[in-house]
Amino acid sequence: MNNRHYSKEEIIQSTPRTGFFGHPKGLSTLFLTEFWERFSYYGMKAILAYYIYYSVSKGGFGIDQGLALQIVSIYGALVYMSGVIGGWIADRITGTRHALFYGGILIMIGHILLSLPSNFTLLLVALLFLIVGTGLLKPNISSTVGLLYEKNDPRLDSAFTIFYMSINLGALLSPLIIGWLQVNVGFHAGFAVAAVGMFVGLVIYFITNKKYLGLAGIEIPDPLSKKEKKTITIITAIIVVICAIVCVILALFGKLTLPNFANFISLLGILLPIYYFVKITTSKKTQDFERSRVFAYIPLFIAAVAFWMIQEQGSTVLAQFADTKTELSMANLTGGLIDFQIPAAWFQSLNPFFIILLAPIFSTIWVKLGRFNPPTVYKFVIGVCFAGLSYIIMVIPLSSDAGLINPFWLFASFLLVTVGELCISPIALSTTTKLAPQAFTAQMMSVWFLSNAMAQGINAQMVKIYTSISSNDYFLYSGIIAIVIGILLLIASPKIKSLMVGVK
Repeated sequence: MNNRHYSKEEIIQSTPRTGFFGHPKGLSTLFLTEFWERFSYYGMKAILAYYIYYSVSKGGFGIDQGLALQIVSIYGALVYMSGVIGGWIADRITGTRHALFYGGILIMIGHILLSLPSNFTLLLVALLFLIVGTGLLKPNISSTVGLLYEKNDPRLDSAFTIFYMSINLGALLSPLIIGWLQVNVGFHAGFAVAAVGMFVGLVIYFITNKKYLGLAGIEIPDPLSKKEKKTITIITAIIVVICAIVCVILALFGKLTLPNFANFISLLGILLPIYYFVKITTSKKTQDFERSRVFAYIPLFIAAVAFWMIQEQGSTVLAQFADTKTELSMANLTGGLIDFQIPAAWFQSLNPFFIILLAPIFSTIWVKLGRFNPPTVYKFVIGVCFAGLSYIIMVIPLSSDAGLINPFWLFASFLLVTVGELCISPIALSTTTKLAPQAFTAQMMSVWFLSNAMAQGINAQMVKIYTSISSNDYFLYSGIIAIVIGILLLIASPKIKSLMVGVK
């Protein structure tokens, strides 16, 4: 690993400054690597729940649907939690370039394991590889993009927009391809394509990274001292031993079960953000006006959790709903005109499709509104309320006596939640940076990503409710709760804006 410090000028001069739509060529390396990583991630996740709860005769494990959806939620929560650790490893041990490459290798191994006929234990091992690998790659590839540009480079916003498109293009195409393979060939073919996708991304990265990325991400920003390495090794060993002892004790008493593990992850997802907020607000490094801004951020964080809870159920609750309660036969929908069975996984492409379609429109709207552009708090209110509406709208078809519902309703639900996402997600990244105390800028960004981890941790419990009550009641009450949170945020907005101390 490289412990030498490079100046920003040295890094900039080491990279080809043009060659990719007017941007540094290194952006093309990161764009294609991220595209294939997201292709593999979203494609696998689109069929994961089905793989777990489908009967053995259909290529699955035949596990209870509620537990299957819990596993997918746990997986999502751990992916976002692992990003915090992945960022720390890059900052203190490997540098971003090595971290994202090692992460890609682990992701590829995980997909390869999924592509093999296997038992349930091997499935869990594969998911572990994917969790650790994504935690290493996801936060560090985004950081490397920023290293290619001067701080005030006018192309920087455009660069992240292009990079963001790689995410959504991968998320759009992979469920279509992998979902079709799952239906027509089998689950393992779909997982194999995800593995090949990550392999392609790694090959592109391996061939082009030295030439196009130069010195970006090579150095270790804050390397561990020998004393720190010894301390970290001891602490890690102690944690491993304690975990092993706890697992053995739980196993002896028959408590080492997936539902209990889900409960633990749900609790961890709640405690981690609380820990960060307490740490930041009580630190002597945080000035009084910065502390006020953090207090303003907390209700926005809670609203974001409420939003992500609904948005992330697209791969659990709505995935199961598409598979079991939606009319997927085009022959039935068109009166025999078209003979085609819609793969249930295809609905997972709707969110990225709408983002690609609507993001430029929303970006233009915010600019055109000028001084009438809604404050951050109002945008969060709009986002959470649209998420609530995306569930309440599902009550309409469920109120009839019809058996399977028309796919239009899922289409409409995904459209509404995407509108909400465009009001929250891009705005939140900027707001998090603005409200972060100077000493905790990076950790506040970790807190933002933990909003998703917390949401999916709570979802691990919500899916049990979904499978135990009527779909009508679940969508209605979930939607109402989200809208109530939005209304409470609106009522509190004057106080929140005053706590922001000059930040809009």
